[in-house]
Amino acid sequence: MTPKRKRLWLVVGSLAVLGFAATLVLTALNDNIVFFYSPTQIAEKQIPPERRFRMGGLVEAGSVRKSVDGQEIRFRVTDTNKTVDVVYRGLLPDLFREGQGVVAEGSLGSDGVFAAREILAKHDENYMPPEVAKALKDSGQWKEGK
Repeated sequence: MTPKRKRLWLVVGSLAVLGFAATLVLTALNDNIVFFYSPTQIAEKQIPPERRFRMGGLVEAGSVRKSVDGQEIRFRVTDTNKTVDVVYRGLLPDLFREGQGVVAEGSLGSDGVFAAREILAKHDENYMPPEVAKALKDSGQWKEGK
């Protein structure tokens, strides 16, 4: 075998190993990627049930309902165009309230209710995801300094 052919096989082998390593890394990261959607995007896209993602918007006024034991909270999140029902079991952040921005991480059930595993409440206007802030500004619902 000539030196030129040896180098060629070395390069081909190295590229194969590098490709395999990249595939392993991307597969591992795919399980940890969490997408963000607004309620309008959820209504427009066919998101498979039990797919984990983040949803953000405003907690709709008058929609917060607590169970008798106080552990389960149901509310609706809106981006002023569409609304998604959310159910959450656990303690809510202190800043959680109606009319405030919220980001919920969880999955959409087959019944269309978002089962949240984690709730993040807005603490200032910089916390809201840019997609939600843009949707609120476009609809005229955004109030500076709120």
